[in-house]
Amino acid sequence: QVQQNVERLFTRFVEEGKATVRLREPAVDLCLSKANVINLKTFLSAVRLANQGNDTGVLPLSPLVPAKNSDVEKPKTKMIITSRRDYPLTKSFPFSLEHLQTSYCKLARIDSRVLCLKKLRKLDLSHNHIKQLPPTLGDLVCLQELDLHDNHLEAFSGALCSSSLQKSLQFLDLSQNQIQALPIEFCQLRGLVQLRLDDNALLRLPCRIGQLSHLRFLSAARNKLPFLPSDFRKLSLENLDLFGNPFEQPNPLVPNIQLKIPLTLLECAARAAVNHRIPYGCHLLPSHLCKDLEVAKTCRCGSACLSSFIQITVTMNLHHVAHTVVLVDNMGGTEAPILCYFCSLDCYSQFLDRHLQSNG
Repeated sequence: QVQQNVERLFTRFVEEGKATVRLREPAVDLCLSKANVINLKTFLSAVRLANQGNDTGVLPLSPLVPAKNSDVEKPKTKMIITSRRDYPLTKSFPFSLEHLQTSYCKLARIDSRVLCLKKLRKLDLSHNHIKQLPPTLGDLVCLQELDLHDNHLEAFSGALCSSSLQKSLQFLDLSQNQIQALPIEFCQLRGLVQLRLDDNALLRLPCRIGQLSHLRFLSAARNKLPFLPSDFRKLSLENLDLFGNPFEQPNPLVPNIQLKIPLTLLECAARAAVNHRIPYGCHLLPSHLCKDLEVAKTCRCGSACLSSFIQITVTMNLHHVAHTVVLVDNMGGTEAPILCYFCSLDCYSQFLDRHLQSNG
């Protein structure tokens, strides 16, 4: 189908027997080369007429001769650019690309032309100066690997976590940036298998990190983590690296008490909603309440608590969640502090009794 389907004709090198016909549907570029110049011009005239819906019968088109396999250029699926001078400023990227690397190009932002490459599976933008990620990055529905290490990122957008990347993204490298925290929505990227967060300024990991059930490789070395979130216990990793974080010394005997006695009506309702799995959503509750419910704490007894709780840090051996653990410190340790919550004084007292007995 040609009528109203030609987006653009590229004829700059027609005198060399080269031209490109860009179609709308399917979104492909038809690259013509080694053509007879006269025949090529006639063909392009016919394409223009057909696109406008005019009769092409008046043109003296030569009969088609099947091209040899050696003369047919296959669609380009991979492009690697590793210097600023090689970065294409006037030419577009081939729409057929599945793997694109543009490293060491001093890019301050992601090129909008890259965001149109709907077949991309692997995008490597490492070693640039990118400070912010556009929401339209989530429109790359086939993207499986995203490498952003050694940039100037200070955040990872929650909008990206709610995009098509939820299902497609398997590898994410955010190492060597300036990120202090990841959004609550980050744990919606449930297809992640490998996550690298080394050499940032992370003060905490996402509180619902246990939802990343496919995650097998996690590296967050040389950050500023004082402890791990309680949900960390739910991970099942093959390799874990947390070396070089200033982990605090756990002290279960010094609790952070946030209990409100008696419980507020809001706390009672929130606990009931989570414990009994009562459906809720922004069509039923204000959005801020929905977000609070999504990050509700879980007591050791299994009950939920929202803003009324007792918090402590306890020691966890990281081999409980990972087969291979890079040493946490230079002393050969594989233990780290992890947050622990209690919904009542009774639950905390029971834990304290067992802890004192085991250390008695």
